[in-house]
Amino acid sequence: MDDDYYSIESILAENQKIQCTFKVDVPDMGHLDGGKTGDIKALSKVQIPLWMAYILIYSDYADFTLPQSFSARVRNALNAEPRSVRLSLLVGQGGPWYGFGRMVAKLLDDEPAETLSKVLTDTFRARLPEVIDQAQHFASIQAGGGSRGGDADIAAFREGMDVTERELFQLAQDSARRTKVWYETSERGRR
Repeated sequence: MDDDYYSIESILAENQKIQCTFKVDVPDMGHLDGGKTGDIKALSKVQIPLWMAYILIYSDYADFTLPQSFSARVRNALNAEPRSVRLSLLVGQGGPWYGFGRMVAKLLDDEPAETLSKVLTDTFRARLPEVIDQAQHFASIQAGGGSRGGDADIAAFREGMDVTERELFQLAQDSARRTKVWYETSERGRR
């Protein structure tokens, strides 16, 4: 995922909300807290989109707490068995978990940012072989004219994938199909 202004994944990741605790009173911004009052008082906790949190945190108007998507409980589950965690459910909106994590890491100090970066990298590395394996498996079932009952399996497997993993899954499926077509139409396949 790029940080490109026009990238849909980047927009979805920046729209994820994080909890900020305001350090100062902010007049006429109560609508951020659901419109309860006209002002946001110091020490108020408000869920705001990440794109807005950058401005508030860097201006030293607010602090933030690490989102539940990257809590110790989630990290422990990922350390135990990364393939069993449904990343798409951790952030909602189809699950830009890796992109959201990258953007949250930019807000952290050096050591916590490195820890979060390591979690993201280790999770991706551990899940990638399974994503590719499943994609090739389902591509071969579909290319071979196998039963369409595999579609339910594909859907169940893909439900837990992050947006990035879904893109890689689709690329691996397309690649497996093209390789099979090439092999069947080439001289090598006719022998």
